[in-house]
Amino acid sequence: MKRRSISRVWTVRHEQQSPIHKVGQVLSPGDWKELDPFLFLAEDWFQHGVFDFHPHRGIETVTYVIEGTLEHYDNHGGQDKLGPGDAQWMTAGSGIIHKETAAPGDTVHSLQLWVNLPRSNKLAQPRYQNLHAKDMPVRREEGALVRIFSGSSAGVTAGTLNYTPITMVEIQLEPGATVVQDLPGSYNGFMYILEGSGYFGANETRGTKNQGLWLGSADGSEESEISIRAEEKLRVLLYAGEPIKEPVVAYGPFVMNTEEEIRQAFVDYREGKFD
Repeated sequence: MKRRSISRVWTVRHEQQSPIHKVGQVLSPGDWKELDPFLFLAEDWFQHGVFDFHPHRGIETVTYVIEGTLEHYDNHGGQDKLGPGDAQWMTAGSGIIHKETAAPGDTVHSLQLWVNLPRSNKLAQPRYQNLHAKDMPVRREEGALVRIFSGSSAGVTAGTLNYTPITMVEIQLEPGATVVQDLPGSYNGFMYILEGSGYFGANETRGTKNQGLWLGSADGSEESEISIRAEEKLRVLLYAGEPIKEPVVAYGPFVMNTEEEIRQAFVDYREGKFD
């Protein structure tokens, strides 16, 4: 079992976009090879009216609610409400038009991750998976709680459907507690600290609130693990996934493999083929 280190640490800066919207880029888009299979991750604080109906194709969006009540609607008749600790896994696939908005009078604090889809699934049937915290499998150890939204942790497995294999876990640790998360050695991955501070990986890298930590390579090992030790009460999200290793062409809300496929996405959207 390869013990992974932390290869990079960065602090997320947040900017006020408008009186009702603040955002920070946890993962900035563009370096597709390094981030593979992830495309970007944004941390948002927003009120009702910030995000209206908009389309997507060729990706999955994974939205995790930290605070507030998030309402979502789509053009296939789907709708739901998510509260703190809940997540939503939306497969845009061939095309969907949706909106995610804060409940009137509320402010939502959320993380939204874009996951790439392999060429063979770019035009998959759209779907939603609402992952309410109360329904997610949980792994408990002394001073530790790991909630599994996708993938597995020490044999505890979520039933979430993935086209791109992804592990997503929320880890809560009491001060001084330690937990080890297992991962396939081929996965790329990172963590984002929501609360507290701790020490991460074989090199005991210190991280604190609003910092991201990129996992080092497993050097070809089939299996790997990353250790986390809380300095103070700690809450961290870990995302890891199987690289797709295909060309990425992104424009606006569409992510495909070629420029021609991007042009076709706009044509199909304009002609109402996302319904």
